Amino acid sequence: MSTEESGAREPIHVVGIGADGWEGLSPVARRTIESAEVVMGGARQLDLIPETSAERVSWPSPLLPALGELLDKHAGRSICVLASGDPMFHGIGATLARMVGPERLHVVAHPSSVTLACSRLGWPAHEVRVVNLVGRPVENLLPELARNNRIMVLSSDGDTPAEVGALLSEHGFGDSELVVLENLGGRGERIHRELAARLRERTGPLNIVAIDRADSPAPTEVAVAPGLPDELYEHDGQLTKRDVRASTLARLAPRPGELLWDVGAGSGSVAIEWTRTSGGTAIAVEHDPRRAERVTRNAAALGAGGIRVVRESAPEGLRGLETPDAVFVGGAVSVPGVLETCVDALPRGGRLVVNAVTMESESTVTEWYSRLGGELTRIGVERAGAVGGFTAWRPALRVTQWAVTKQ
Repeated sequence: MSTEESGAREPIHVVGIGADGWEGLSPVARRTIESAEVVMGGARQLDLIPETSAERVSWPSPLLPALGELLDKHAGRSICVLASGDPMFHGIGATLARMVGPERLHVVAHPSSVTLACSRLGWPAHEVRVVNLVGRPVENLLPELARNNRIMVLSSDGDTPAEVGALLSEHGFGDSELVVLENLGGRGERIHRELAARLRERTGPLNIVAIDRADSPAPTEVAVAPGLPDELYEHDGQLTKRDVRASTLARLAPRPGELLWDVGAGSGSVAIEWTRTSGGTAIAVEHDPRRAERVTRNAAALGAGGIRVVRESAPEGLRGLETPDAVFVGGAVSVPGVLETCVDALPRGGRLVVNAVTMESESTVTEWYSRLGGELTRIGVERAGAVGGFTAWRPALRVTQWAVTKQ
């Protein structure tokens, strides 16, 4: 039986619970748990509530692939799901809303760890940026250092605070104050302050890190504006160079939450700067396994956590992907079917940018421009370089750039 069938239309109750456990729950939250026939949650959440008549179901690992089957198994029964803190803030409540629809949920929220941390520090919550590092590389924090003075980091485990301190020190923010808040709301609550450069000790697994960033000249790898220096990327020559990359991103016009296809990704520079600029996501399509691995390494090193790499050739590797909001084609421009597939995949209002360097790819782009219109630009960049004891201009290969919005 599917969760969408009529027999499974019982509401799913989602109750947030903090480190203070049963004592910290409201009467409504307690009654919701006590009246449930099935209580689901992590082992830590289940240990915080007293025994009831309900069947207890501890989350399997990994959870997401098994969640739908668990809900189907208990369809028609009163289900209560326990969540850590606010279920709708990076929690299981948001996952369930996407899976079964928000109308199926009855959420009883608890203060999130961020809310509790802000209350302890006296920080206005609306002025704080939250970065989730649960199961994610610590480098994802880098773009936020350029944008915000105060950041809350949701830790993956007890090693995260020291990793954050090391990252900040490495990138010139060692004088920033870090506040590690452990077991917020519980009996073992502990608040520890230290400079980023000095924080090296391991803490308890249940913690959140508050960053009060010290003023410091932001290094180039922290900047979020398009056009990072080429030397920050590992590449084999297949790299959209800095000035052309800035033009490409300007025409792709990244917006928060949008998805980009980077076709023929090479080193992944356009996909990486798309995610860093907008906080959106990207799918990098690259058939060469060594280049695909470089995309992954570059993304990790530069804090671009929203990138998925597809190791297939275009256009075959494009079929079945999620609908993009924008598409960049930097490789395989003249391969039959690539531009057709990209144009067809774009929704109305979607943006397409194609960079052509060879005569063959330029011919393909010119043909498409004559059919769909848009903006056709030839970009020539010259850089000063040494010629013996003198300085002269060295021209780079010209790039023909076609940008169009689908009507």
